[in-house]
Amino acid sequence: MNNEFEHAVALLDRLKQNIATVIKGKDAQIKYILTALLAGGHILLEDNPGTGKTVMAKTLAQSIAGSSDGHSVFKRVQFTPDLLPMDLLGSNIYDYDKKEFIFKKGPLFCNVLLADEINRASPKVQSALLECMAENQITIGEHTYPLEKMFFTIATQNPIEMEGTYPLPSAQLDRFAMKLHFGYVAPETELEILKNYSGIASNLQTIQQVLNIDDILHLQKEADAIYIHPAIVEAVRNILENTRNHAMIALGASTRAGIIFIKCLKAYAFINGRKFVTENDLSDLTHPVLQHRLLFKTRDGLENGLQEILSNELKNLAGINPENRP
Repeated sequence: MNNEFEHAVALLDRLKQNIATVIKGKDAQIKYILTALLAGGHILLEDNPGTGKTVMAKTLAQSIAGSSDGHSVFKRVQFTPDLLPMDLLGSNIYDYDKKEFIFKKGPLFCNVLLADEINRASPKVQSALLECMAENQITIGEHTYPLEKMFFTIATQNPIEMEGTYPLPSAQLDRFAMKLHFGYVAPETELEILKNYSGIASNLQTIQQVLNIDDILHLQKEADAIYIHPAIVEAVRNILENTRNHAMIALGASTRAGIIFIKCLKAYAFINGRKFVTENDLSDLTHPVLQHRLLFKTRDGLENGLQEILSNELKNLAGINPENRP
């Protein structure tokens, strides 16, 4: 069992190191993105153009080989105001030879989807992603089509204050396991990138496929088996409940948010090489998992409300041994 766990951790380290050959100075963000992947969720990256969001998605996809043909199916969709739902889902096309309609699959039938600048498309198009992200399937008319077993969406969006953007509806936001602000790199890392940009670009073109789809599915099962102490589960429940009753928060977190939270905690512990979840994991993930699911009454609530709730729960967890099973 220990050897199997160590092998799984080694696979994860190989994937992280491979991504880091292209994505510089973003170790924390890489961990968060892999957490969403192993938790079976999806991730939303928000920041200004040019911070590396698209390159991150490409690097991850190109690091994973397919289970049968050796190639991961990666699709990129540039979201624009004139995009239609059928441009994502696919459509029925009449075959004159067979005298019948056949379904031509859209770009959502893939392993890794990059939904670039998702908030530039209309709400109608955004809602087309709901079923596939929540249920791993697409319904066209009377027919339902399953997606790939490993289907991972990396969506990027520009800040909503920018021209030509549409705020994502709450139902759509809730389908993302986490929301990250990708951020600028540290000055010394930025200088390294500027000096070696051609070499980094070359790394993206020649990046190795270090894992395959079956490896990812196996790692997802390993992550789900990570131990989480009942006291931490109770802390998650308390955080959910307190978001519904806090004076600074108008709309709290749902039970579904709590389930996703637990999955992410397990995956994050696994990515950090542990067989159990700690209170530090809870501290690291509370904001990226919950912040986009809450509606704050004021900007002060956005900055301080969730942190106040988290701090209280961390005090309650002081003294527990998260590794010990009761």
